[in-house]
Amino acid sequence: MTGSVRAKIEQHGDELRAEGAKGEKLGRLTDRTVEILREADAMRMFQPKEYGGLEVRPREFAETVMSLAALDPSAGWVLGVVGVHPWQLAYNDPRVREEVWGEDSSLWMASPYMPGGLLVPNGDGTYTFNGRWQFSSGTDHCRWAFLGAMLADETGAMVQPPQMVHVIIPRGDYEIIDDTWDVVGLRGTGSKDLVVKDAIVPDYRTMTWEDVESGEGQRRSGRTETLYALPWSAMFPLGITAATIGAAEGLLYHARQYQAERINAQGTAIKDDPYTLYQFGEHAADIRAARLELLANADAFWERAEAGEFPDFAARAEGRATQVRSAWRAVRAANEIYARCGGNALRMDKPLQRYWRDMQAGLHHAIHSPNTVFHAAALSALGPDPQGPLRAMI
Repeated sequence: MTGSVRAKIEQHGDELRAEGAKGEKLGRLTDRTVEILREADAMRMFQPKEYGGLEVRPREFAETVMSLAALDPSAGWVLGVVGVHPWQLAYNDPRVREEVWGEDSSLWMASPYMPGGLLVPNGDGTYTFNGRWQFSSGTDHCRWAFLGAMLADETGAMVQPPQMVHVIIPRGDYEIIDDTWDVVGLRGTGSKDLVVKDAIVPDYRTMTWEDVESGEGQRRSGRTETLYALPWSAMFPLGITAATIGAAEGLLYHARQYQAERINAQGTAIKDDPYTLYQFGEHAADIRAARLELLANADAFWERAEAGEFPDFAARAEGRATQVRSAWRAVRAANEIYARCGGNALRMDKPLQRYWRDMQAGLHHAIHSPNTVFHAAALSALGPDPQGPLRAMI
């Protein structure tokens, strides 16, 4: 089924490239891009079959995200982020699944998970919710959102030790702040700020981060499909990294188109320049290696889940280190390629500069921060069980 999603997207390759340029000026995905993605069932890839979903393997999802990002990095980014949310909703309370998908299973869900809100219990099974969040990718086209929050007590003071919660909230309960996405890269994602003021949230629309991180939420849901037994740290980062690698692949595509007819400053055709060809060959191989590295990592987690194994922290940290490394490897290689495309590649009327800016922006996502991830992976391999900040997003 995913092959058909990818094929439907690639049928519109030239159109999606053109729409990507329009989306950058618009500051969000164009309506036509969204229409193409809806017609392809792109956001249904991780959705349960009982709600019209495809339940594809993570590898296939990542391949589709990379293909789309190579055509339009912003569209690939939105698919990589928004497309993962049905996976988490699938193992939430059945009541919220029915609220979200019961009448329209084609709708999209935004985020972010950053704990920008405060959840105060009302004593009657509900919470009062307030907060502000940045970076809600694709949010103009979504009707629900997953939002991160910190849990408070009845007085409004944060509980100790701090407890992070994921909250599911409908579009009518939050405001999109339109003038909050003026950035250098991934402009077409429309990753605007969201504000929630005094929304009332029933407790079944919440899930603790501990449940998400540990896999307890999946186990408690009773779902038996392999897809929903995978850890969050192998799923949410996957789409973001796939989009970043896809943007690097898109830059490589345009660089090849450009260099095929280029004459350098010494009057030599690039096709006859062994130095540039060597660099292109080396760094194109690095981009391919980054792609295969990410896909093999996804396969490894799938195989564990099929065997009934939920990976321990050390295995999750190792997987995250591989995922982070693949993003940096692809972008560094594409940077080397872009640097050898000459001064005209800097012109704003050429697509190379947009892909270059978009892949830099992709590395700025917190999921690509190497510091604590590499530290945690190395420490775990030596035996200790990392604690505190070293466990973040793993």
